[in-house]
Amino acid sequence: MYLENLDKDKYVLIEADNSNYQYMGRVDFENIKAPTIIYAGSTIKTKFTGTSLKIAVNNNGGGYECAIGFSIDGSISGKVVIEEHRKDIVLDVAEGLGEGIHELVLYKRASACHYFDFYGVVLDKGCNLELPDLKSNRRIECFGDSVSAGEVSEAMDYVGKVDPEGHEGRMSNSWYSYSMMTARNLDAEINNIAQGGIAVMDGTGYFNPDRGYLGLESTYDKLRYNPELGYCNEWDFSNYIPHVVIMALGQNDAHPYDYIDEDEEKRELWKEKYKNIILDLRSKYPDALFVIITTILCHNKGWDDALDEMTTDMNDSKIVRFKFSRNGSGTPGHIRISEAEEMATELTEFIKSFGDSIWS
Repeated sequence: MYLENLDKDKYVLIEADNSNYQYMGRVDFENIKAPTIIYAGSTIKTKFTGTSLKIAVNNNGGGYECAIGFSIDGSISGKVVIEEHRKDIVLDVAEGLGEGIHELVLYKRASACHYFDFYGVVLDKGCNLELPDLKSNRRIECFGDSVSAGEVSEAMDYVGKVDPEGHEGRMSNSWYSYSMMTARNLDAEINNIAQGGIAVMDGTGYFNPDRGYLGLESTYDKLRYNPELGYCNEWDFSNYIPHVVIMALGQNDAHPYDYIDEDEEKRELWKEKYKNIILDLRSKYPDALFVIITTILCHNKGWDDALDEMTTDMNDSKIVRFKFSRNGSGTPGHIRISEAEEMATELTEFIKSFGDSIWS
């Protein structure tokens, strides 16, 4: 259904600037009536009355499956797939719900294969929104790649295996990334700055080959960051000051060739560029704990050795390294839900080891 055809005698659109919405993530509020949801795991929470729910959006992008995940009352979950792009559309989410107040979580399942503008939820006439529970006062930020974004996480028949062919995003779900799980374990908000294929340096990795491959050095300080989807703009770091920052790059950096043990000059350049990103973030978040990791995705140990050297060189007690028990050797494919749970459990315990004072 197109938004312009909505039957206003039967339904009401609760616009996106209503104070009963609660947003999480790097969201572009340039148009407060249609905020743009950009990063994997960016979330909208609210409570609503009524027995049905629809959402109104305008999607920008395509290629891989474009879908919005949802959870209602913590017991009804799924996704709505966006079939039409660059049009104001209304998507059915749920019908036949019980009477009373329902808790709603909407979230972006994938990274920058698409953005979408959120116009609001559509309820039965006479129904309304209520304020969700207060946000946690604990805040995490994660800079990572497809593993942090939960790509292909739902392919549970492929635990410990390479990815299924032709998945095209249908099995990607940021909710089941280790990063989002870790945040939930710690009862923390999270800005999940994760993009499939990204490496540290421009010209490496897999993200945006049409633009010569973009690295974290070109995206970490951006709000809209994919030039294939229009203009890019700067992120205002004062909008979100995390207590914990997870830096999870190093798996895609070996593309187009694995130079870390072969080219000393480029190894040093990589460490310097990554260090400069971290130090710039440190200047913006002077009290945060920075946790530098790779994942259990199989990769050359040389990248972890280089991260050890870089962390030692920074000589900061609140910039620390963490390695998983199966670091770099767990699977040749993306991280499935059970593997993400394994990672989240280990990372949660590591962060907890620093005590509650890190959240002050």
